[in-house]
Amino acid sequence: MSRPELTAPADVFYNSTEARKYTTSSRVVEIQERLTERAVELLNFPDDGIAKLLLDVGCGSGLSGDRLSELGHNWIGMDISRDMLEVAKEREVEGEVLLNDMGHGVPFRP
Repeated sequence: MSRPELTAPADVFYNSTEARKYTTSSRVVEIQERLTERAVELLNFPDDGIAKLLLDVGCGSGLSGDRLSELGHNWIGMDISRDMLEVAKEREVEGEVLLNDMGHGVPFRP
């Protein structure tokens, strides 16, 4: 399989078909869960029982966000692929998701 970034930009490559294929791959789901757990571990949050608000850049269909929610955190996700975000909404992820190209910055208040 060719690497997606060599085939087309993410907003083009991850069309409806590819977004669903990615999201339903048990291998991808497992990898995303493990990566998310490790990322949270590396953040080294204090063990104060308070949920943190995290930004998931390139959130896609919300697989990492699912794990963040399971770990008790809140999250906002952004992605360049409208189709990936549609899959996230269909899956009813707990985080908020928005369409954005990080090359243009973060669309929050200054």
